[in-house]
Amino acid sequence: MNGQNFYYFIGIDISKKFFDVAIIDGDRTTSYVFENTKKGTNAFIRLLRNQKISLDNTLVCMEHTGVYGKLIIAKLVEKQAHFCVEMPIQITKSIGLHRGKNDRVDAKRIAQYAAKNHRELELYKPTAEILERMRILLKIRKKLVNTRADINKYPNELELFSPEIGKLARKNLKRINKNLEDEIKRIEVEIKKLTLSDDKLNKTVGLVTSVTGIGQITALHLTIFTNFFTKYDSPKQLACYSGVVPFEYTSGSSVHRKSRIHPMANRTLKKHLHMSALAAINHDPDIRVYYLRKVEEGKNKMLIINNVRNKLVHRVCAVIKRQEPYVKNIA
Repeated sequence: MNGQNFYYFIGIDISKKFFDVAIIDGDRTTSYVFENTKKGTNAFIRLLRNQKISLDNTLVCMEHTGVYGKLIIAKLVEKQAHFCVEMPIQITKSIGLHRGKNDRVDAKRIAQYAAKNHRELELYKPTAEILERMRILLKIRKKLVNTRADINKYPNELELFSPEIGKLARKNLKRINKNLEDEIKRIEVEIKKLTLSDDKLNKTVGLVTSVTGIGQITALHLTIFTNFFTKYDSPKQLACYSGVVPFEYTSGSSVHRKSRIHPMANRTLKKHLHMSALAAINHDPDIRVYYLRKVEEGKNKMLIINNVRNKLVHRVCAVIKRQEPYVKNIA
């Protein structure tokens, strides 16, 4: 936000029922509490108007709180406000050591964070409506798949020690399994229809899935988390966010730990890219040759798979940049 001057800085701490607001006006800070409802968000905007606080020279900052922040974000987008949504750990680390915690204090700390770092912060970019709808369908599918896995785990464990009892459990869970299978298939049909209904989404998914190993669900997750691949400037940034870039951990001559993935990585993308890497190893000749060569050299298999995940991210970014499908090398 270089070149943008703000006179007011507003920090918002959001919870399920309320959101606390702290307004920094020069050396003065005032605090307010509103209900986390449409009525409450309207009251917040009305307060700013009554106090003659223009949104044109105001920066609003809040933590990413998932669904709890939907109402206030929608209102700020509607009013074309300057605002940013930051990860909670980013704000906590920036503040440094502090004592005590409550919603009012947290809102003030968020406002101070915005005032201190406003030149480096990035303004919020709304996610396309089609991606929000797709996100919901994918979450429902994930819950159904996880439920099916949990249900099948019980008879599988029983069969290890008592085959007859395990068979009884599986028989009685058969109908539930059938219903879950049908619902998963129904959701997947809805996902396919929604993808085909939007030209941009359909083209993006087509480009991403042209990379061997990347399936439709992985392509959709990549598209959603990157907002049509606009959130990251380079493949390396996306690879880091996806949890496929290990970081060195050494200090002096005594601390030499194994390089590891940062814990803030997106675990969902990491999981899907792992499955994609396994598929690529089996079906992409170039990657399979690379994998077997590294195994013969004695490299750790998980390290090789992680390198394959990194390669896939770079290939995906390349096809998106060129807007052309990936072409396999044919010997």
